[in-house]
Amino acid sequence: MQETRLDTARIRAARRVIDPIFLDTPLYRCEALEPDLGCTVSIKLETANPVRSFKARGTEVVASLLADHGPRAVVCASAGNLGQALAWSGRRRGLDVAVVASRFAPAAKLDRIRALGAALELVDGDFDMARARAAAVSQRDGIRLLEDSLDIETCEGAATIGLELMDSVPSFDAVLIALGGGALATGVGHVVKAWAPEVEVICVQPLGAPAMTHSWRQRRVVTTDSTDTIADGVAGRRPIPAVLDDLLLVADDVVLVKEASIIAGMRFLFDHAGLVVEPSAALGVAAILEDRDRFAGRHVVTIVCGSNVDVDAYRRWIGGAPIHRS
Repeated sequence: MQETRLDTARIRAARRVIDPIFLDTPLYRCEALEPDLGCTVSIKLETANPVRSFKARGTEVVASLLADHGPRAVVCASAGNLGQALAWSGRRRGLDVAVVASRFAPAAKLDRIRALGAALELVDGDFDMARARAAAVSQRDGIRLLEDSLDIETCEGAATIGLELMDSVPSFDAVLIALGGGALATGVGHVVKAWAPEVEVICVQPLGAPAMTHSWRQRRVVTTDSTDTIADGVAGRRPIPAVLDDLLLVADDVVLVKEASIIAGMRFLFDHAGLVVEPSAALGVAAILEDRDRFAGRHVVTIVCGSNVDVDAYRRWIGGAPIHRS
């Protein structure tokens, strides 16, 4: 395999600085899902931790480096989960954390960022506008800018999930990974392709936020003017070139799924696995629902990457008519 920006030795070292509460997360076969999905399904559950997402694996690495050698202040843009994770990791190490987010982000995520002690600035726009504002704050105040997916620590922190998959699952045929900025996909994909190149790495995006998918397919950065999806955690418009380069090396396929399938995936995970998940975390199940023939008879791992939901919105999404088996 050609070299990505990621380094296996650094990924292993990341495990030593990440709080153990975020490591060795549950991984289990979920037989209750299988009659409807038509394949063997294992879940890697990244929600049973204080920030209810995988993001702290990366922010723990960043915060550890800053606490030891860097400036004591850091700013990031966030759709909600990264901000929570950075606030948690920074508070633990005495760092000053600022987060820039869209005022249209889920209120539950914004409230939690504030509760964890970070300074929160809201912008009248989407995540990419928050990214631009965070960069301006960093330059104005002379503080560290954390850019999710571009900063290699966020990718290598996420890659520790891949180490756990390789150590724990006896064999599987494919891994389904939510694709937003790319830290999770490139991190896990790097490890899987290094250890088990025969395993298919499939990344999943919403049809309403397809920029990285179009970029992967065309092998160049493709931006979009807007996004339209409930999966706010992966709703970016402007892929980062270096991250795309890594994705091109590790992803076997990138697929787009409909909003109805994302909602159906959330309801499947609630009804059959007892899991409350945010839309981004249901992308893997949505991909199976849209193409059962592709996965029939295979063993698929899906990473359930977050569970920070707005309760009222979640009730609306899963409160519709029952899902019927096809």
